[in-house]
Amino acid sequence: MTLTLRSYWRSSCSWRVRIALNMKGLEYQTVPVHLVADGGHQHTQEHRALNPMRELPVLMVNGQPIAQSVAILEYLEECHPQPSLLPTKPVERAVVRQMVEVINSGIQPIQNLRVMQRLGREFGFDKPNQQAWSRGWIEFGFEALHHLVERHGATYSFGDQVTLADLTLIPQLYNARRFSVDLERFPRLLEIESALIQIPAFISAHPDRQPDAA
Repeated sequence: MTLTLRSYWRSSCSWRVRIALNMKGLEYQTVPVHLVADGGHQHTQEHRALNPMRELPVLMVNGQPIAQSVAILEYLEECHPQPSLLPTKPVERAVVRQMVEVINSGIQPIQNLRVMQRLGREFGFDKPNQQAWSRGWIEFGFEALHHLVERHGATYSFGDQVTLADLTLIPQLYNARRFSVDLERFPRLLEIESALIQIPAFISAHPDRQPDAA
């Protein structure tokens, strides 16, 4: 099986998938797609043919494109179940997926590059107001996530097993710092981060270690 990941070094959605590939010990090639240069290479005909949403990441599996990071994570979990990134019990798996969606649906899409660009272009938001917009949505989502982690977490977001929730948490914490979120309000998230960043699969997935890192 040949795996190729179309990715951007600082894309949080690409980062999630890199961690999963690393956790499962899968070899893959990276094809950088710059989200800013020349108006964004995600808008090229080549990339649009692979993902009509013009987003990253796209995982090519023997030439077949799979887009949307959570769909990719679920695919990897189904096809490469060890080590598992979901608990065993259905209700626990649902809780982990709930945590994932707090970030995947409730935070990240509202503060991503496309939204920031449109706020500036069509609504006149300057950089400080764009930052404030993003910061507000991250804080709102982190309040909910922190509550869930306090209820279900231990070493990691859900108990003592690394799960898909952790794969979405680490990139979003990185984004939170970019937007000057006061993370001291969320001590449990920081404790979990401290444990996760010691894991080799997380270390090698960090943006600064990617071939296209600026």
